Amino acid sequence: MHFLYPAFLFALLTLAIPVLIHLFNFRRYQKVYFSNVQFLKEIQEQQSSRRNLKERLVLATRLLALTFLVLAFAKPYIPGANNAGAGKQKAISIFVDNSYSMETLNRDGSLLDEAKKRAKEIASAYSINDRFQLLTQDFEGRHQRLLSRDEFNDAVDTVKISPRSRSFQQIVNRQQSLLAMHKDNPGILFVISDFQKNMSNGNVVKTDTGLSVNMVQLKASSLPNVAVDSVALLSAIHRPGESEKLVVRLHNYAAEAAAKVPLKLLINGAQKALGSYSIAAHAVQYDTLVFSGLNAGWQRAEISLQDNPVTFDNQFYFTFGVKQQMPVLLIDGGTPNPFLKAVFAADPFFNAKRVADGNVDYASLADYSLIILSDINAISTGLSQQLKAFVNKGGTLLVFPSVEADLANYKDFLEKVSAAYPEKLITGDARVSGLNLSNQVFKNIFENFPQNPDLPGVKKYYQLSSSGNAPENLMTMPGKQSFWCGYTSGKGKVYVSAVALNEDFSNLPRHALFVPVMFRIALLSGHDQPLFYTLGRDEMIEIPPFQTNEKQMLKLFKANQSIIPETKQTEGSTLLYMADQLQQTGIYDLNKQDSTVAVLAFNDNRSESDLSYLTSAELVKLVPRANPVLEAGNGSLKSTLTETNFGLQLWKLCIILALIFLGLEILLIRYFKTDKPPVSQPV
Repeated sequence: MHFLYPAFLFALLTLAIPVLIHLFNFRRYQKVYFSNVQFLKEIQEQQSSRRNLKERLVLATRLLALTFLVLAFAKPYIPGANNAGAGKQKAISIFVDNSYSMETLNRDGSLLDEAKKRAKEIASAYSINDRFQLLTQDFEGRHQRLLSRDEFNDAVDTVKISPRSRSFQQIVNRQQSLLAMHKDNPGILFVISDFQKNMSNGNVVKTDTGLSVNMVQLKASSLPNVAVDSVALLSAIHRPGESEKLVVRLHNYAAEAAAKVPLKLLINGAQKALGSYSIAAHAVQYDTLVFSGLNAGWQRAEISLQDNPVTFDNQFYFTFGVKQQMPVLLIDGGTPNPFLKAVFAADPFFNAKRVADGNVDYASLADYSLIILSDINAISTGLSQQLKAFVNKGGTLLVFPSVEADLANYKDFLEKVSAAYPEKLITGDARVSGLNLSNQVFKNIFENFPQNPDLPGVKKYYQLSSSGNAPENLMTMPGKQSFWCGYTSGKGKVYVSAVALNEDFSNLPRHALFVPVMFRIALLSGHDQPLFYTLGRDEMIEIPPFQTNEKQMLKLFKANQSIIPETKQTEGSTLLYMADQLQQTGIYDLNKQDSTVAVLAFNDNRSESDLSYLTSAELVKLVPRANPVLEAGNGSLKSTLTETNFGLQLWKLCIILALIFLGLEILLIRYFKTDKPPVSQPV
């Protein structure tokens, strides 16, 4: 047995007081004259023994009552498993899960309300001198300090549902970072959560030695839930009035099949598509929505479905731009290429700008999705560096070597973008032998592909190297020699032709395939911003470059909410850092002064939609150094934690025993009579 406050044991010296009172409390007896003292003597002896017994019993009850009263103040306890640092001021970090899954209802209300109640119970189990940290999914700066018990309870009352979702390891690391600043205080961690499976990636959670880790699992009801995980548009470039196809990924997280889930698509507030879907249990299903009639400009889109009772993931937002024209940059050696000029003049959607290789405005390259090089004998070092950065950012580069190409110069440039380069000029009649119809470029070009197609003829060509990335051949010649091939470089694409756009090399510039292939490459070159971003995950957003100053800052607007993100200018782009400023899903306008430069959509993390939970056995494996999992039942956690963390407390028992002995003393004094005459004997 140990004592929480052993200094109070010095009060046991007060036991001498009742002993001294007992020893020196001499009674003065009254003399009684009696004719025959034989019987009087017998009475005196008998009363004296009864009186001595009573006084000893009263003394014993007083001593015991005082002893247990002193022990109660010293707080005796039988040590428990986690009683390290007993008597010292402790630092307790309590994490309250306030993610969307905590909106789930049980018989006591929402899980968040129960979590807040349990947090207060934990605080009440510790001393009033201990200090507490409140941590939530938001990881707010104001929660990085220790609070008194009253301050902690007030902070718990302000906790609300958050779109953030952190992993178990992130939560523990955040708690340990604060407790590491208070090494003199024994550190204790509590995590109150429903413990969804998405909190863990399967790896064991690493914790510091010496920390007591406690997990309080709240039991949630199993609920059906279907959500839209993501969307994708099949067209890279969106033209006014054209038909669009939207692929929607639906996920059924429940153990039961979902039947006839209604779904609708709204664009700029107008309904564009409607559907109803049935999804098997724990299955993922892809469906395509077709719509048209869009005008040029930014499109604000929302997919909504009716799925009760879990509603936080029933909306999915995305945005995209419909372009009135697509800019294309043609760079040549000084003489415009007539074939390229004719191709892009055939469709007013393409806004082709021609410039000589010595007059390229490098700052404007980011305004283009497609850049075409043709008839350049040698590519300058500056242009080479800028084109490499352009491709790495997601642009598409199409290279037609010139008639008198400097092969060493082309090798140096194309190796930097991980593409094949022309090795040598080969003269001789040949013909393209095959098309890679599985390539994206040839999709939707042919209604019926002929068995014996008329393919381009070749008079001379540059043999392309086989080094670099694996090519995606568009056209090949006999011997699987590449005629026109594509390569992935960074986030972009590089297409290299084995022939110059000159009729001395081939009839490709006048062939029927040339125009549709060029259009398809141009339409596939769109690298618009992502359709949507995820709160808590995409804290950095890359947009086209915008010059800002103190008077012209970029701001995010949604209704009455205004956010000024941190901006950073890099080569060819502007980076926006959101940190934890965004707390609401929806569609935001990115404005520069009074003009809208982009429209961004933010959605919740869909990992919260999976309402499956870790079992107690899985939690033990996940955090092997943790104490046994506490499952919140109908009772209070206070008594359980008191016994677990401090051992078996005996001070209440001491008070009860002190009261019992005080009661016995009262009974002895009141009912133990010493003046009753003994049984008389006959004379």
